[in-house]
Amino acid sequence: MKEEIKRHVFGVLTTIDVKDTLKKKLGVDFGNYVILGACNPSLSYRALQAEEAIGLLLPCNVIVYERQGKTVISAFDPIAMMRIVENDMIRPIAEEARKRLQEVIRAV
Repeated sequence: MKEEIKRHVFGVLTTIDVKDTLKKKLGVDFGNYVILGACNPSLSYRALQAEEAIGLLLPCNVIVYERQGKTVISAFDPIAMMRIVENDMIRPIAEEARKRLQEVIRAV
């Protein structure tokens, strides 16, 4: 998954193994669940120039988990994030990020 994200010009800044974290912190068992913090430096830079508060919504999180023996992959929609900051200058950046994230998910 990380390789596919990188192939679409994103870097993975963070990897959170939820299963491992919950076991260590709470002593509970949880299914395989990973949160990947994906970032495209160029898109992030453009977004930050247009709206400094957008940093609250970066990086783009991609989740990978198992449900009934199948792998599920999902990402937060950058267009939905754009609505939070109400800045139309973010729209083309969010559209490009959405397109790239959709390509990643389709490729996997």
